[in-house]
Amino acid sequence: MQTTSNTKVLYTGKTRTTGGREGAATSSDQQLQIKLGVPGSGKGTNPEQLFAAGWSACFIGAMGIAANTLGIKLPADTAVNAEVDLATSENGYGLQARLNVELPGLAKEVAQQIVNTAHNTCPYSKAVKSNIPVAINLV
Repeated sequence: MQTTSNTKVLYTGKTRTTGGREGAATSSDQQLQIKLGVPGSGKGTNPEQLFAAGWSACFIGAMGIAANTLGIKLPADTAVNAEVDLATSENGYGLQARLNVELPGLAKEVAQQIVNTAHNTCPYSKAVKSNIPVAINLV
């Protein structure tokens, strides 16, 4: 895949992974060095956990931008509890996900507006939109 000429790359995350789900992954800057394990094996982090962590962090950033446009600040104890399922169906393996968003102290209508805007602007949300089942829950 190539980026178009009007795309400005802001950052490129680079990793090297060996051994698949039972291997290891290291980032080019050495900040990420993890052992990988099959889900439930207890032998290492799995890709679903990594995706959940990345998406939830990105989603909080998108909510911060959305809140800022409304002239408010996200609560200090804002949290996103991401759940990414590795599932199987007649079509083979696939993913499905839930983001359970905590915005304590904000009016429900305002919180929902922030969540909706974030889901429309977060790069991870855009990447999975119409590709996997996703539920965004304000809790």
